[in-house]
Amino acid sequence: MPLPTIVSPFQPDLAGRLARAIDNKTKPLGSLGTLEALARQIGMIQGTTTPALASPALLVFAADHGIVAEGVSAYPQDVTWQMVENFLAGGAAINVFAAQNGCALQVVDAGVAHAFGPRPGLVDRKVASGTRNFAHEPAMTAAQCTQALEHGMALADALPGNVIGFGEMGIGNTTAAAALMHKLTGIPVAACVGAGTGLSEAGIVHKQQVIEAAVARHAGITAPLDVLATFGGFEIAMMAGAMLRAAERRMVLLIDGFIVTSALLVAARLHPAILEYCVFAHCSGENGHRRMLDALDAQPLLNLGLRLGEGTGSALALPLLHAAVNFLNRMATFESAQVSEQSA
Repeated sequence: MPLPTIVSPFQPDLAGRLARAIDNKTKPLGSLGTLEALARQIGMIQGTTTPALASPALLVFAADHGIVAEGVSAYPQDVTWQMVENFLAGGAAINVFAAQNGCALQVVDAGVAHAFGPRPGLVDRKVASGTRNFAHEPAMTAAQCTQALEHGMALADALPGNVIGFGEMGIGNTTAAAALMHKLTGIPVAACVGAGTGLSEAGIVHKQQVIEAAVARHAGITAPLDVLATFGGFEIAMMAGAMLRAAERRMVLLIDGFIVTSALLVAARLHPAILEYCVFAHCSGENGHRRMLDALDAQPLLNLGLRLGEGTGSALALPLLHAAVNFLNRMATFESAQVSEQSA
């Protein structure tokens, strides 16, 4: 399977022009803080000093995980399909936040263990009815992993706009994400594991032990795609594929929390330049996310203690992207406003 080709969007001449455009706005130098860095990044991605956000979309990928059989979640597996129904009915947090911020929402069945049938608003890309239990065998075959990646690429290709946000739903997927984090960063499993949907302290210890045993069983797996197939989920693989294609298309990638970042971690191990296209929406309350962000040298926009998933952080961060491009395009310059510049 040929992977997308991703090149750095950085252009020295454009960087200089963006810096001058930002610094010439009617404000003290650097006084809009992170919004200035965000405006520079979006301008660089789009190759212009007048960037614009067009038709932002948020894709929520749902799938089930065989590792749930090991008792690693506080909720039963049926919650995955029940929450997909909630998304389709418009009743979840992501529905509220996406609508509030004018963001198109797609719900993707990447591999839920439930037969939805044709449904308005549901994109059927089911690879299988959940992954296998990686405590005993690889979660996916190589062919399934490739299929999930290709579905993700095709979904990103079909989007009309230039901003894509990522969300997910899948009981057990924090366990998969923690295993991916450990394998791809070398950070100890204990520092990667958290409460997920609300495990007790004893539950967290059990989850850690399950991952450590699985890592030992699959000790020889090191290549990023092999790690993804062994420990990942269909929704994680599909997100990784969509991220790679979106970056190739020079889209802005809005990265949500712990599970979405684990998909990016895989993509970044394949193409490090993808990180230049990523805006990290927030630092999750899930244990391990801060260290995963640090491993990617990422600076999140928000820190709200979120650990819901669904792409909620991506939707909440979208207004900041609008603010960044709007000040760059609409704010007066010192010359146009006839305001005196800093003298020293």
